[in-house]
This record gives sequence, C-alpha cells and structure tokens, in this order.
Amino acid sequence: MTGISLKLGAVIGFVVMQAMIKAVASEVPPGEAVFFRSFVGIVPILIWLAWRHELGQGLRVAKPINHVMRGVIGTTAMGLSFASLAFLPLPEATALGYAAPLLTVVFAALLLKETVRLFRISAVGLGLLGVLIVLWPKLGSEGPNAGTEALGAGLALAGATCAALAQIQIRRMVGTERASAIVFWFSATASVLSLLTLPFGWVMPGPREAALLIGAGLLGGTAQILLTSAYRFADASIVAPFDYASMIFALAIGYSVFNEIPTAATLWGAALVIVAGIAIILREHWLGLERRRARKAATPQG
Repeated sequence: MTGISLKLGAVIGFVVMQAMIKAVASEVPPGEAVFFRSFVGIVPILIWLAWRHELGQGLRVAKPINHVMRGVIGTTAMGLSFASLAFLPLPEATALGYAAPLLTVVFAALLLKETVRLFRISAVGLGLLGVLIVLWPKLGSEGPNAGTEALGAGLALAGATCAALAQIQIRRMVGTERASAIVFWFSATASVLSLLTLPFGWVMPGPREAALLIGAGLLGGTAQILLTSAYRFADASIVAPFDYASMIFALAIGYSVFNEIPTAATLWGAALVIVAGIAIILREHWLGLERRRARKAATPQG
C-alpha cells in the first residue's frame, strides 16, 4: 500500500505539473518550460538525497556519456511533450503519451534483442490501435483548429517516441548506475540543454507565469522522488498499472480548469491503450513468477 500510495502521488504530481505547463504554454516557449521544470526540479532531488545521506554516492556516475545520451533523448521528449500541450486538450495529450510504454516494447525487441512473443505483440498492436483512434480525428479534422490539432498530435507522438527511446537508454544504464544518479544527472543535463533554445525566443515571465513554472519544477522533482521511492516498497508489476490513473486526473483537471470535454474517440482510444498496457504488465508479472518457480525448483535442496 505504501508503494501504491507513492505511485499515485507521483501520478497526480506529474499531471498537475503538465497542467501548470499547459496554463503558460501560450506565453512561454517549450524550451524555457523545460529549463524551469529541470533546474527547479533539482532542488527537491538534492534535499531528498541529503536526507537519505546519499548525496555523494547519488551523484557519482560510472559512464558519463550514457547520462549525456539519456539527457539528450529525455530532454527532447520533454520539450516535444510540453510543446504539444499548447495545441491539445490535456486528456488527449495524456492518451497519446501512453504510446511510450508500447513503443518501449518495440524498441526493446529491435535494439536490445529482447524476446517479444505473440501475446506482447498482440497487446502492443491493440494499444497502438487505441492511439490511432485518438489520433485519427486530429488528422482528418476540418475547421480553424485542424492544423494546430494535427501539429499537437504529431508533437505528442514524437515526444512519446523519444520517451520510449529514453527508457531503452535507462535499461542499458541500470546495471552500472544508481537510480538517484540517473534522476539527478538527467535534470542537470536537461537544464543545460534547454539553454540552447535561448536564441529561439525566451520571454521574461510575469508573476503568474513564474509562479506556475517554479511550481511545475518543484512538483516535477517531487513526483520523480515519489516515483523512484514507490518501487522500493512494491514490485513494479504491482505499481506500474497505476500509471494509467493519470487519465482520470487529466480528465478532471481538463474539465474543471481548462473547460475541456473529451471526445468519444479519446475515451475509447485511451481505454484500448490502458487495457493493452495493463495486459503487458500482468503478463510480465506472471512470467516473472514462473521464472522464479523454475529457478527454485532447479536449486538443489539440502
């Protein structure tokens, strides 16, 4: 229950953070939003590491180039995701973001040579069909917002693709790097990389924008801590499905704050993606149990 509670806290934190970024998306460029999210987010991370007496160990890295690669991919994913919020309702941006874990399965097979059997392939296909259902009305829509919605959908999908690639990079790193180091150095790298967008039109935020950007950074950093801590108290197969609770919170915030009413296509498509994602998680859980039983049976007794 502790792990589940921490995971739900992280999910709520990330959705509220996205809502804060969306609230300033028409005034603040995505690169500037990435800077505030990353740079301010370092503060709670450093406090957390100091509180756990892991400040020295948590910042130590084995292969710096891997952190740079993860930072470039992850920063690109974050920038594209933030940019999409200016053009899409919050629930639709959230639903399209669900493509990331599905694409991670595909990239794991292609890049890490992981074995992907028929069940996972079928679940990924179902999930991508759900993404297509959400996406299709944007590509074929007409009217004054048709072009911007299609652009937003494209940005969201590109961000999900980069997020999946970032997960592949993290899988390559976990054997040599601490989770705390991965979290900290990503925020630090993203802060530096986002400064490269300065020539493309940063603005001086007013009091409202500054408060929302700083709040987004603090929430993002805190949510990252909650997410990392959740996996210390419960197996990934138990807490991972709660990622999809973000749709509930995105629907509530989108309706109450931005007056966004989700379309039937968004709800049906998101439902398919959620079913596919949970099916993959449960399948991996069952396979993990079978592998543990097999190892236990193969271990000599006495």
